[in-house]
Amino acid sequence: MPADYLDWLRREGRIVIVGASLAGLRAAETLRAEGFTGELTLIGDEPYEPYDRPPLSKAVLLGKADPQHTELPHLREIDAKWRLGVPATGLDMPAKRVRLADGDEVEYDRLLIATGVRARPWPKESEAQLDGVFVLRTRGDAAALYRRLKAGPRRVLVIGAGFTGSEIASACREMGLAVTVAERAGAPLVGALGGVVGAVSAEMYRENGVDLRTGVMVTGLEGDSVGRVRAAHLSDESVVETDLVVVSLGSMRNTEWLRGSELGAGPRGIACDAGCRAFDIRGIVTDDVFVAGDVARSPHGLFGYQFLSLEHWGNAVAQAEIAAHNMISPSSDRRPHLWVPAFWSSQFRVNIKSVGVPPMGDQIMITQGSLGERRFVGVYGYQGRIIAAVSFDNTRWLEFYQREIERGAPFPVEYPTVDRRPEGRQPVPAEFPDPSLPTHGPTVTLSGYSPTDRQLVFTPGH
Repeated sequence: MPADYLDWLRREGRIVIVGASLAGLRAAETLRAEGFTGELTLIGDEPYEPYDRPPLSKAVLLGKADPQHTELPHLREIDAKWRLGVPATGLDMPAKRVRLADGDEVEYDRLLIATGVRARPWPKESEAQLDGVFVLRTRGDAAALYRRLKAGPRRVLVIGAGFTGSEIASACREMGLAVTVAERAGAPLVGALGGVVGAVSAEMYRENGVDLRTGVMVTGLEGDSVGRVRAAHLSDESVVETDLVVVSLGSMRNTEWLRGSELGAGPRGIACDAGCRAFDIRGIVTDDVFVAGDVARSPHGLFGYQFLSLEHWGNAVAQAEIAAHNMISPSSDRRPHLWVPAFWSSQFRVNIKSVGVPPMGDQIMITQGSLGERRFVGVYGYQGRIIAAVSFDNTRWLEFYQREIERGAPFPVEYPTVDRRPEGRQPVPAEFPDPSLPTHGPTVTLSGYSPTDRQLVFTPGH
């Protein structure tokens, strides 16, 4: 790319960011910090400026934070045009235009897509519309759910025991509410951390008074004569009477608006290279469309160049900064996005943190502490190397294991510092479920080829 074009782009070009949340804001700030003085536009489907989502399932539900005051701080002035409350509905790549729901079109010279994910709704629409059925993803969701929890429902049913479902259940018990959790897998958190750690989570649930139902699915929600939810029917033919249901079935990536754009976008996200440049449907990298945050699928050198989709706060920030830098830099100055995934959760007064990609692991060793005491570090291995670690109330070792992941350290772990209790002496199967079966709550998805993403039609002889 000619240097004079990049000079013009940095001075006078038009950059559009679709997705006015954490990744979009941090990308905009990075663009300005690195000298972009052209026209900057942020498009968002919600009517609010970017706000922080992690508190919504924690402090907001407990009344410790106001959902109206969760705005993300602006780290610098970005001098941007904000198009809020108007979602993007289409992309014309040859013309370099983003179509909006109000019929307007926004032209760009560089485009960053950071549209993130949304909560997966209850699949039966008539039941999803019953009064008392909620999802939790947005500020509005959190405010509405908090009001209903404060009103004192007789029982809350949480469908799905991933991280968000677990945090909601924890908040309900802290408020003194009766809560039932239904999970199709054998324990909470198994999609994210595996069955060994899931068993510890199940004990936490039950000791804190949660009615945990595992190995079951909710087959239907029942309403009363005025349209309020009154009960849930489960696959084991049991019935849970409830007047408040929170559907926590994971997330859906916001890519539908890109249908027909010829961008490599599908249900698993938007494929991009390690420099955040999007692929088109032919597998050719674009040079004017970039991707960042939860909606991105990018290869990672530390994890076998698997395409990873990461629903992590820190990843959204790091990838947005890389994308913004690369958008306005020559190829010789572009950087790869190689952030090691990291995640945290607080539930039932236990602090859970992980680094790396636990679902990639086939074995786990408890290297510090004890599962029984629920204060431990578990290290995951795959093909003879460390690829992840998780801690329960024992975070001081995670930085060390992150460095081990980065250097490709061998597994099983052999250090004089390893706690030599019986459960830490040998690796055991990590007990992740079959990846082809849906579970609730993985925060890292190994999102390699999926037949549902296929868009090209190959014609013999052409």
